[in-house]
Amino acid sequence: MALVAVAVVLVLCLGGAGAAFAYYQTVSNNLHQGIDDDLARTLAAAEAAHPYEGGPFYMLLMGTDGSSDREASAEYAGDQFRSDSMMVTRIDPQGKKVALVSLHRDTLVDMGEYGQQKLNAAHSIGGASYTVETVSKLAGVPITHYAEINFDGFKDIVDALGGVEVDVPMTIDDEDAGGHVDEGLQTLNGDQALILCRARHAYDEFGDGDRYRAANQRLVLSAIAKKILTSDAATMVGSVQALSQYVTTDLEITDILSIAQSMRGLDPEKDIYTAMEPTTSAYINGGWYEYLDAKAWKTMMSRVDQGLPPTEEDEVDETSGTVLATTGSGEANEEKKSAPPSSNDKKSSTVVVKNGNGLAGAGAEAAEKLEARGYTVETGNADSFDYTQTIVIYERGDQATEAREIANAIGVGKAQQNTGEYVFEGDFLVVLGADW
Repeated sequence: MALVAVAVVLVLCLGGAGAAFAYYQTVSNNLHQGIDDDLARTLAAAEAAHPYEGGPFYMLLMGTDGSSDREASAEYAGDQFRSDSMMVTRIDPQGKKVALVSLHRDTLVDMGEYGQQKLNAAHSIGGASYTVETVSKLAGVPITHYAEINFDGFKDIVDALGGVEVDVPMTIDDEDAGGHVDEGLQTLNGDQALILCRARHAYDEFGDGDRYRAANQRLVLSAIAKKILTSDAATMVGSVQALSQYVTTDLEITDILSIAQSMRGLDPEKDIYTAMEPTTSAYINGGWYEYLDAKAWKTMMSRVDQGLPPTEEDEVDETSGTVLATTGSGEANEEKKSAPPSSNDKKSSTVVVKNGNGLAGAGAEAAEKLEARGYTVETGNADSFDYTQTIVIYERGDQATEAREIANAIGVGKAQQNTGEYVFEGDFLVVLGADW
């Protein structure tokens, strides 16, 4: 969407004058800076195998942890930046539709000679070129184009726009992300937008923080696109100058112009579909990993490839109000407005609470919190007292939301689907860890 915005401004600015040509050259040079030979060859090979004929195409949209602060840090001197967020993006100029599917950075992927690695390690191993190859294989689609934005970019682009209007789903207090952002509909400045895009630990009590962060990144990207496409010419020019400094892409400006012309009339609220790769979490050897739900992933990407929304319905997390998937129907906004169920309602689910940290009374305290929410609770000790993190185990995919509600009720915990490791009688298992 940032590229479409660039094209809109160029349409306004290009008129054959020398100043316009200089502007064109400056923007073009900025956009292509950082496209190395390896990435160019990888994309050219994909393009040759799947030549563009005006129809839908796939792009990898990536946000890296590069920033001026990081570049100045002795700790990270000479490092390849890790890909902090990745989105498989399907752009359909003729249908005027865009699909954004976020990928979990902790997804365990077989990287051949490099062994089993988390997905975001691809960028540190082989840069953007290897990341494109890895994601293309994972998603099963030909990625023929690439765009990258770094953390500084989010901040400066939003400031160049004079802020963007975002309905922040919940109050963010996350020092690791940079600070505090209030809940509710408001105009965010660059620093606030960056906090929202970085926030992960603010969601620890609800479950998978990366899933919430990815949803917020898609939210901010859509807000940026909407603001640019509705701004006056002067604001657009300033915005594109900021965009071109922090966005890297292989696309030529002429290609961008052609795509933008075709996509005139796109409504960001109705024509941008969003979702995240379906995974299950597991804590292994002191670290968290995401395992791809291959069947659900195949179904999702099949829908995307047909030009459909990644999911059949909008998805909103009831505990935090975060919009996790959109279909352009507007149902997500209506669902957010709906009042959450009363905490005093009697629940039909049984929760088994196991003490995995050895702290006297921990199980009883957690049980009291859950019983206050209407759950039937059984308590006992876990197989050991060595659990470092509280986990909420559920069996079926349709129990994920309630598992996060349970984590929220006790104030800590990560929801994860049972892979057969845990045997228990009841609907959910809570193992209290050292973080309790």
